[in-house]
Amino acid sequence: MPDYATCVKISTDASIKDMIPPGALVLLTPLIVRTFFGVETLAGVLAGALVSGVQVYCSLHQTPVVHGLAKNCIVLAGAFEHARTLGPKGSTAYKAAFIGDTIGDPFKDTSRPSLNILIKLLMAVELLFFVAHCYGLNWFYLSCAVPLCVRPQRSVLGL
Repeated sequence: MPDYATCVKISTDASIKDMIPPGALVLLTPLIVRTFFGVETLAGVLAGALVSGVQVYCSLHQTPVVHGLAKNCIVLAGAFEHARTLGPKGSTAYKAAFIGDTIGDPFKDTSRPSLNILIKLLMAVELLFFVAHCYGLNWFYLSCAVPLCVRPQRSVLGL
């Protein structure tokens, strides 16, 4: 009988190890940008990350849908006039649509949700640094406030 616990442990350990660089990037980017370039640049990084992240998110959402519809259009060739000219199932057009659909499925299943979490984490961390700068909090208060983002306390933040 296969040892499922070992398989789960191996994949979980590898996943956690692979998430350290993106997590460090998200947590260190605001700190480095704020320290070396100022709060105005930090606001620009926040806006740029939000706009580019939303664009990539929308692209990852639409790509699998379009490829899946193209594949279904070719399979159901009798329903559409243009689909009859593309050839039957097994044609070059069908193979291209099938490959696109196969590549697009991981986009909507894994990449899109992880990008959503990345954007939210980046926005939360950068806004926390921005608020700390606006209220003149020092880095000690900020380091105390990071774990309290879920349940902020007015006395710790000094607001």
